[in-house]
Amino acid sequence: MKQKTLTIHDHRRQLDENRYVYAVLSRRSGGVSIGINLNPDKVCNFDCIYCQVDRTTPGRFRRVDLGILEQELRDILAKARSGALFEHPPFSTIPAPLRQVKDIAFSGDGEPTTYPRFKEVVELAIRAKNEAGLGHLKIVVITNATMFHRPRVRETLALLDRHNGEIWAKLDAGTEEYYHLVDVTTIPFQRVLHNILAAARHRPIVIQSLFMRVHGVGPDEREIKAFCDRLREIVVKGGKITLVQVYTVARRPAQDYVTPLSNAEVDAITEAVRQIPLAAASFYSGQD
Repeated sequence: MKQKTLTIHDHRRQLDENRYVYAVLSRRSGGVSIGINLNPDKVCNFDCIYCQVDRTTPGRFRRVDLGILEQELRDILAKARSGALFEHPPFSTIPAPLRQVKDIAFSGDGEPTTYPRFKEVVELAIRAKNEAGLGHLKIVVITNATMFHRPRVRETLALLDRHNGEIWAKLDAGTEEYYHLVDVTTIPFQRVLHNILAAARHRPIVIQSLFMRVHGVGPDEREIKAFCDRLREIVVKGGKITLVQVYTVARRPAQDYVTPLSNAEVDAITEAVRQIPLAAASFYSGQD
C-alpha cells in the first residue's frame, strides 16, 4: 500500500479511527492544525461552490459524543506534547520546518457555531490543552460568522478571548450578488457583515477570503473594490482586523466549474487590501 503523505491538498476530516478529531497540514497556520469536527453529519448553513466537503455521501455519524471527542483530543494532544505524533505516517512525511502543532481549530464539515453545545466543547478543549501542558496553543474558530448574534455564541467567543482564542471569519465577497453566487445560502449578506463588525469591535479578528474562477472568470475590479470597501467600513466603524488571508482553491471543490486563481491574481487582491491599509497575506493553489 502506498504511504500517505500529508500535504495542504488533503484536508479530509479523518485520523485513524477517530470520529471527530483529526489533523491537517495547514498552509494558513504554517504547520499542523488539530481539527475538531462538530458537524460529522455534513450539515451546513452554507453550500459554498468551492467547498471540499463531499456532501454527495452522508456523514459517518449523526451526532457528537462529547466523551469520545474529549478522549480523541486528549490522545492527540499527548502525542503532540511527546513528539510521538511525528514518528509515524502520515505525520512523519511532513517537512521538518512544518513539523509542529500550531493550533486547535474548530473547522469541520459544517459551521461549528451552529452546534448547540459549542460552548461545552470549547470549555473541553481549553481544559484538555492546559492539562496536556499545551496552554500556549491557539484555539481557532474558522467560521462564516452567521451565528455571532446568538447570545450563547457571543459568550463562547468571550471565553475564547481569555484563553488564546482567535476568530477567522469568512468574507468572500463585497456585494450581495457575489456572496450568494459563491456561498450559496439564504442568510442575508448584511447579517454576516453586521456580525463580523460586532465581533471585531470586541477583539481583533482575522478575515479569511477565498477567491476563485467561476466558469473560467475571476472576480472583476468592481467586486474587489466592493470587497475592500466592506473591509474599510468594518475598520471605520471600530472593528479590529489583524490580518486578511487572501487565498484560492487548493483542493477539489464541490463544483467542477470552480478553478483557482493564478498567483499573480491572488497577489493583486492582497495588494488592494494592503492599500486600505490592512495587513494581508497571499496563499496560493500550489503553495507547500
